[in-house]
Amino acid sequence: MTTTTKMSRAIGAVTAAAIGLTLLTGCGDEAASVPEDWGTLDTKSLSVGYPEKKGYKEQPAAERAKANAAVALKEEGGLRTGMVSVQLDFATGVDDAGEAAAAAGAGIGLGTTRKETTDVRLTGAESARDARRIDYEFTSSGKDRTPAQGTPMTGVVIAGVDSKHVPFAVRINAVKGSLSRQDLDAFVESITVK
Repeated sequence: MTTTTKMSRAIGAVTAAAIGLTLLTGCGDEAASVPEDWGTLDTKSLSVGYPEKKGYKEQPAAERAKANAAVALKEEGGLRTGMVSVQLDFATGVDDAGEAAAAAGAGIGLGTTRKETTDVRLTGAESARDARRIDYEFTSSGKDRTPAQGTPMTGVVIAGVDSKHVPFAVRINAVKGSLSRQDLDAFVESITVK
């Protein structure tokens, strides 16, 4: 077999593999881009990235609150200084992103200051890509291993409804300034809804 024939076969194999991959992913839905140094939380409704390089680690199912389908925590000196959480099916009678955001927003709590609410388009199932982003700030209560009372915190919640009409809320809370605006945007952009 000549070198040219071997190269032609290799190119053909690579092309066939690329076409196969395109067919597999093209017929379905795309996956969101997760930064290289991030981990991923995967649930039945969505997957979301978290900044692993900045100290966030996935919490085992046995240790997380029952309401959370997945959690990644950042702990420093025994305190939880950052958290990414996913809640599924957290409200009844929710049919769209606006209703999911209203329900999730009610759960943000008193004492928070909403900074901005925007419509966003997520990656994934076409019927479930519409979502709402709520940016907010609050101060830590100092309870349950959170930073000292009064510590400024920042938060983002993304709410929507998956392709099976299950409402979801994805939330990130962190000590203010520990995550940049780019980190928070990357968090939102890392969500793939199913």
